[in-house]
Amino acid sequence: MEYLSMVSNFMKSHFNLTSAFTLIETMTVIAITTIVGGALSMMILNFYRTNSYVLQESAAVQSARQGLGVALQNLREASYGADGSYPIQSATNSSITFFADTNSDGVVERVQYTLTSGTLYKTVTTPNGNPPTYNGQPQITTIIATYLINNAGTPLFAYTDSSGNPISTATTVDTSQIETVTATLKVDVDVSRSPAPYTLNSTIALRNLRGQ
Repeated sequence: MEYLSMVSNFMKSHFNLTSAFTLIETMTVIAITTIVGGALSMMILNFYRTNSYVLQESAAVQSARQGLGVALQNLREASYGADGSYPIQSATNSSITFFADTNSDGVVERVQYTLTSGTLYKTVTTPNGNPPTYNGQPQITTIIATYLINNAGTPLFAYTDSSGNPISTATTVDTSQIETVTATLKVDVDVSRSPAPYTLNSTIALRNLRGQ
């Protein structure tokens, strides 16, 4: 009887130890799985966040590049307005208004490029009436570029005269002196994150005004 009691006690002790060990193993596996799973989830989330930002930045730069190309092409073809106005109506460091046949339909539109709150807008006005006038006519405004961070240190537009001298925009610009226009677009989707802002820059001569 005493022997049986000893065997019974041994079995009970062995069973409880095995159960306890299995429970510890299970909890350890759960803890490791949770940690690894959490780390993996964070890695995947950061991967998608980073790639989403890179794609957004690339799209913004590409849009700005295309918009800059169109704007400079329009400027290059600046000509006298349908109402006889001088090719460039007004010019500042963040806006320019001029006349050009932007769609090759034989009609000279009034075109304005303006930077407002980080967005570059293009506004086109088609003349109407006899004699033709731009005043009071419908305007079509489109977005050319977004996420622009141009400031006083990086103006959107800069101008030079026929001698290559910079034309100040601190006061009203004498548009008859403008020979070349330089456009600079500084693009940054999020200024608090890398990479650094992407800068697009190009200079054109006003083809129809050269030599005047």
